[in-house]
Amino acid sequence: MATVSKRSSLTWAVHLTTLFLVTIWVLPTLGLFVSSIRDKDQISVSGWWTALSSSTQNQIFRAPGADGQVERDGVFVISGNVLEGTAGKIATFGISSREPKAYQVGESAVLRNGAALTVQADGSFEIVSTERITSSRGQRIFYEATAPPRFTLENYHEVINAENLGRSFINSLTVTIPATVIPILIAAFAAYALAWMEFPGRALLIAVVVGLLVVPLQMSLIPLLTAYNDIGAFFGVPAKTYLGIWLAHTGFGLPLAIYLLRNYIAGLPREILESARVDGATDFEIFIKVILPLSFPALASFAIFQFLWVWNDLLVAIVFLGAGDDELVLTGRLNNLLGMRGGQWHILAASAFVTILVPLLVFFGLQRYLVRGLLAGSVKGG
Repeated sequence: MATVSKRSSLTWAVHLTTLFLVTIWVLPTLGLFVSSIRDKDQISVSGWWTALSSSTQNQIFRAPGADGQVERDGVFVISGNVLEGTAGKIATFGISSREPKAYQVGESAVLRNGAALTVQADGSFEIVSTERITSSRGQRIFYEATAPPRFTLENYHEVINAENLGRSFINSLTVTIPATVIPILIAAFAAYALAWMEFPGRALLIAVVVGLLVVPLQMSLIPLLTAYNDIGAFFGVPAKTYLGIWLAHTGFGLPLAIYLLRNYIAGLPREILESARVDGATDFEIFIKVILPLSFPALASFAIFQFLWVWNDLLVAIVFLGAGDDELVLTGRLNNLLGMRGGQWHILAASAFVTILVPLLVFFGLQRYLVRGLLAGSVKGG
């Protein structure tokens, strides 16, 4: 009974921990998506969790000047609507930034030129003067409005139609796909050799691979770039090419790939390999026909990590590929878009969600292999 109780408590702990981890991963993504489809005015004044409730916003509207007046029954009138066609309800208004809520809807505010301003709850206003209005500069109207939740796809339309975004999307795919496939191919051969082939220095090579896992990218970036430029200059290869960034990402990704695949391949049943050797298979044939099919979960799990890392990379892409319009990757293009638009949150949210769409598709397409691939060495022979 004690064993069963202990196992039950452990199971609940695992389930609760998993639920917690899933929650803290899903909530930011959900918030990002909700923010990306909210109205740009509402996203700047309230959090995404209030998206389904009405929001109160303080706004400024400038009425038309003298050109917008009409004569009616002996008085001169300027009229319009401060909400400009959007849904909402006015609560208070004012004519000065010092007192933006000085008047209730339906009340009249006396302006400096003697005219009277009246604002209604639906946003309609009238400026009435007994004398012709001469100022070309319209009156500022401060108002507090309660607006219902508004959702729109204009944020995505603005991001997707940004100049050269399609070209940057193709650049990201051109960088990411080879930079994911190449290290997998190299690491698979190296992992098989380190796992099942006997040769001098194998333990030392494994130790070097483990040591390279902790080398930060920023520390090795400049030496790698210097070596690449020197080799390229010797062979006459241009500095800013896709080959350069493929090799850079391959170098940065190989330690993790070799470590992950080596642990997985080393856990495969020895009997399978011995049976293949008895049948006359060479090491290459064993690797192609036996090891690779059995190692697909590990290959897929590393592909997820590598694809996500390369797709979201900006530093290596700018250093090895450049920041020109024809070379800029998607993350760089969206970063420039945010720079041009300042701190507009609706652009930030939509841009971020556009960026993560492809990695999400890759992750959910391969996620069933992720845990199996990470549990290296857990395969049992049958």
